[in-house]
Amino acid sequence: MSEVRLNAYKIMWLFVFFDLPTNTKTERRNAAGFRNRLLKDGFTMMQYSVYTRHCGSKESADVHSKRVNSMIPQKGHISILRITDKQYGGIINFWGKATTPLQPKPSQLEFF
Repeated sequence: MSEVRLNAYKIMWLFVFFDLPTNTKTERRNAAGFRNRLLKDGFTMMQYSVYTRHCGSKESADVHSKRVNSMIPQKGHISILRITDKQYGGIINFWGKATTPLQPKPSQLEFF
């Protein structure tokens, strides 16, 4: 049996950026539904229109990217950015004095 090692260059993070119209009641409902489906799929809100998800592999990132594609409302703009765990480790966040910092990223698992 081959040894599986977690590698910061193979573990992926997905960022979903979106700009959805909210002018009508239907558009607001569609935008809220999109955000809720992202949450249900394991994404975490980083900012109001920026959601992130940790994926254990490129294949997992592919599955979740396709899932996001299937959720896209009729109107709006959605972008997905993939980065490695190593790249994510270099992120720099700043918070104002009255805001709460993001939750820490999930820790890596070890398999024996």
